[in-house]
Amino acid sequence: MYRRPESVLVLVYTAQLDVLLLRRVDNADFWQSITGALEFDESAALAAQRELLEETGIQATPVDQQTSNCFEISGVWRARYHPDHTHNVEHIFSVQVDRGQAVQLNPEEHSEYLWLPMHDALDKATSPTNQQAIIDVLSPLARNTRASD
Repeated sequence: MYRRPESVLVLVYTAQLDVLLLRRVDNADFWQSITGALEFDESAALAAQRELLEETGIQATPVDQQTSNCFEISGVWRARYHPDHTHNVEHIFSVQVDRGQAVQLNPEEHSEYLWLPMHDALDKATSPTNQQAIIDVLSPLARNTRASD
């Protein structure tokens, strides 16, 4: 069965603007936030909550950023989708957690995790849509933090 060409990206961060990035098992050079395809009968909000729990063990309700990206499905992921589906819609969510939040990786998907300051996470994140999510979600928070200092 093919996957639905719709997914979520969940940006996990702390009040100090440290970002959680996960290293993929199937590509050791690929660092990302939580991502995953929507099930055929699932909303984006439920998928975000499910993927967050499955990939990190974190139980929380991600905030819908009311934005999405559309990108071409390529590489090793192409075979997972029906030949008629060439593009994926990725809905962006975020969740703030406490510094030092425990993370329990799903060893089938990720081999390692890092908490990185926002700018280091921008450099480390592999996907352009992941980099854009970091900018879109955290830049306004960083400006607010600097303004209140």
